Amino acid sequence: MASVFMASLRSIIPWSYSEFLLAFACFFLLGCLRRKDRRVTNWPIVGMLPSLFMNIHRLHEWSTGLLRDTGCTFMFNGPWFTQMSVLCTCHPANVNHIFSTNFTSFPKGPFFSKIFDVLGDGIFNSDSEPWRIQRKMAHSLISSERFRAFVARTSQAKVDKGLVHVLKNVIKQGEGIVDLQDVFQRFTFDNTCILVFGVDPGCLAVDFPTVPFAKAMDDAMEALLFRHVIPESWWMLLKWLNIGWEKKLAEGWKIIDQFINQHISTRREELHKSKAHGGESDREEGGDLLTAYINYQHEDGLGLSNSDKPKIMGSYYTGIVVFDAGGENDTYGL
Repeated sequence: MASVFMASLRSIIPWSYSEFLLAFACFFLLGCLRRKDRRVTNWPIVGMLPSLFMNIHRLHEWSTGLLRDTGCTFMFNGPWFTQMSVLCTCHPANVNHIFSTNFTSFPKGPFFSKIFDVLGDGIFNSDSEPWRIQRKMAHSLISSERFRAFVARTSQAKVDKGLVHVLKNVIKQGEGIVDLQDVFQRFTFDNTCILVFGVDPGCLAVDFPTVPFAKAMDDAMEALLFRHVIPESWWMLLKWLNIGWEKKLAEGWKIIDQFINQHISTRREELHKSKAHGGESDREEGGDLLTAYINYQHEDGLGLSNSDKPKIMGSYYTGIVVFDAGGENDTYGL
């Protein structure tokens, strides 16, 4: 009976199964394309990933317009079965709820730490009690009058001796064209390294040199960005094969660790020698965060031993430099 029924049905609707599926897929795709929100399309299987790739070169403008058009909160749907769906929001009430009034209900979790593995166990990857301990320490250091005075003094010096000098040289040579975003990115990178390590890497100079540490930071930021826009299995495969962005990240990671560990070791040795002679470090009166971190005397209940400090310091300062000066962000052009 079933075979007779199917034969009768085929005589009425002379379509094969492949033709039927193709027609269904076409109607489905047309329905997606006819959505009112033309800025992003939620495709079958691949989700909104194509729209993201098409706008990767203008990510900030695209995401800002998307949030503006959707009332400051938007659900980005990634490919099926990839766990890449992300809730994006810039609404002040939501931000306050997540980061302040109900912060404990929004832990970063192991997946966040896996993506940002280059940041180690510092404050940017930690949760709960480890995060509270490091935040208390960081807040006490950054809010000190000594550090604020150091920020004002070194920033002014970098503007006078670095930024103004470079711009005057451009005018003097009569080139007439300069990439201000690159200039301010270099300025921010140097200024951040001075505040964090007390060392000027010299990224902002008249010849616009390539600084290995700065390049390693750029490579790390690029790899971290792509870890967000491709499925985890893809970048884990690239990491296992040591190719593509993951290879750049691995090479940059070595340079970052070498730079940070070298300056931690050097500063500890300087402070040890200085204390042995009964004086203070002469490097801008020791106002940088690294010197303050090493000298920090934890209060009762803070729970951070001296043996933990070198490991935490490396992770903490990697996070600061990566987020403050490592990426090509449009805010440098402001």
